[in-house]
Amino acid sequence: MPKGPQGQKRPADVIGCAVQVARLSVGLEAEELREPSGRVRSGLAGAKARAEGLTAEERQGIAKKAAAVRWR
Repeated sequence: MPKGPQGQKRPADVIGCAVQVARLSVGLEAEELREPSGRVRSGLAGAKARAEGLTAEERQGIAKKAAAVRWR
């Protein structure tokens, strides 16, 4: 059985998938989502802490460098 983006079990056939989507939308089934892993939470916390520690000029320099790479 295929897995969804957060590890949910999904039916492999088209009709089974359509039936499950209908049940979810009507409320006959509840889909439980996993809590993000520790890596995700710590990565977000680290990014926030880094952004708070930078000056405006440093943030602007990082943004310009990223834009240059994107538009290269």
